[in-house]
Amino acid sequence: MAFTNAILATAAAVTFLLLLLFSSPPPSFAFPFSSNPWTIFQNLSGCNPGDHNPLLPNLKSYFQRFGYLPSSPSNFSDFFDSDLADALLSYQRNLGLNPTGLLDPSTLSLLSSPRCGMPDTSPNSTAVASADDHGRHLYSYFPGTPTWPPYKRVLTYALTPVSSVNIDIETLQPVFARAFARWAAASTLNFTEVSPDSEDIDLTVGFYNGDHGDGEPFDGVLGTLGHAFSPTDGRLHFDAAEEWVASGDVTKDGSANAVDLESVAVHEIGHLLGLGHSSLAEAVMYPAIGTRTRKVDLARDDVDGIQKLYGENPSYQSQNSPAGRSSDEASNGVVAMPSPLVAVLAIVGLLLWVCDLKF
Repeated sequence: MAFTNAILATAAAVTFLLLLLFSSPPPSFAFPFSSNPWTIFQNLSGCNPGDHNPLLPNLKSYFQRFGYLPSSPSNFSDFFDSDLADALLSYQRNLGLNPTGLLDPSTLSLLSSPRCGMPDTSPNSTAVASADDHGRHLYSYFPGTPTWPPYKRVLTYALTPVSSVNIDIETLQPVFARAFARWAAASTLNFTEVSPDSEDIDLTVGFYNGDHGDGEPFDGVLGTLGHAFSPTDGRLHFDAAEEWVASGDVTKDGSANAVDLESVAVHEIGHLLGLGHSSLAEAVMYPAIGTRTRKVDLARDDVDGIQKLYGENPSYQSQNSPAGRSSDEASNGVVAMPSPLVAVLAIVGLLLWVCDLKF
């Protein structure tokens, strides 16, 4: 009997440990072991309009930065006021979330996701009447719809010195060649890499740390990944602090903070060409992307947006994956773990079989 009780106790303990090990993490642990500055938003779960919370100034700053609050006072309050409630609803509607007006798990998960540093909206942005079945605008343009002039259909780009990242230029060059080629294939534009010393450079690509003089400082690991300015500015900046993956399968990378460089490059190049953010989560121009996620193929929404600006390439053929998402990726970069049921039942069954043999 003692032996049977010991076996059953062991089975219960193993079951408990397996559940801890293999259960999918709750939303509040969407980015374990990372230094993402926005994981603090997970602690706002249950915070409702009318509440006070010391993290609400951070959330208000976030919404102001990305275009959902009109101005930045010297000190945001810790009160969940009507302006914040309106900003939250606008954020949910704009990015395809269920507009509950609450800080629900899906909203907090997206708020915590790494993303582009460019605003999602502005008072003068141009949202295009290309809407889905729910009437939600999808692709958008910068205020005034700036584009490269008609005589500029071959744009030159240069990789500025990259000593701030531990990736050699020979590895970076094919990443950006592929990223630019994706937009060239869908439009009437073409791109040519030139030397950083060239006198004819339309687009510059560089990696920078923290405050780098353009008014858009980077924030370290995760948070904002990069930003690019509208035509005809031509600057594309990446946060050098990120754990960039420029080769190999990012979906199988061992780091929870791994970010696919080509995926972010394709997104930011869209900004260089005049595209704003899309409300369609499958689009390359959606503002957020998870860690260990590859998303490089233009979705139909991206193609429609760029072709409206520059015309259609008659020879363009869409990729096999219209959504542009890797089949291996998980939502917000959290890799889904297998169900523990099979493992639990197998171990418990084995232990009970041992009991039968013993007695």
